[in-house]
Amino acid sequence: MSGLAKQLGVSPQEYLAREEQATEKHEYFYGEVFAMAGASDAHVTVCLNAALLLKSHLRSSDCRTYMSDMRLCAHKDHAYFYPDVMVCCDSDDHKRSTMKHSPLLIIEVLSPSTEAYERGDKFATYRQLDSLLEYVLIDPNQLCVDIFRLNERQRWELFSFRDEADIVTFTSIHMQCTLLEFYEEVDFSTVSTLST
Repeated sequence: MSGLAKQLGVSPQEYLAREEQATEKHEYFYGEVFAMAGASDAHVTVCLNAALLLKSHLRSSDCRTYMSDMRLCAHKDHAYFYPDVMVCCDSDDHKRSTMKHSPLLIIEVLSPSTEAYERGDKFATYRQLDSLLEYVLIDPNQLCVDIFRLNERQRWELFSFRDEADIVTFTSIHMQCTLLEFYEEVDFSTVSTLST
């Protein structure tokens, strides 16, 4: 997680108490607290597009779509994150006002400073969630959506979408959309892998 300020040796209880009073969001990973960095225009646009697509599809269902201000307890006492977008269908989660525990779909929009972490340690932590069926990584700087899907043998399979004509399928919520819908209003001529 290079590029993000961190503080070492903080207990989960200290983190949660501080986060209730904080004016900025922080993620927690095994005693380390990371300040959430700002995002590029493309990153924010892709997040919003993804959330709107999911919310529209899930209207009138028992599932709810949450954006990056909702905290997730990814591993009790060890990891608390703010996914870019997540879907929760658990009735107990609907009653929790500041933190969710049981998402079945998580979307992270990549940035150069966090991509390795989101593909590595963060995904390894997310995989410990009993509820999670799909983990999605979207590159805001080029057409690239990777879906990691839990199969019937309890193994994670990768499905990659990179062509304008691709139809992206989310089996966890029975939804299909075009790849280009995630990138609506993204101007690729202005994005840079070095943008923040």
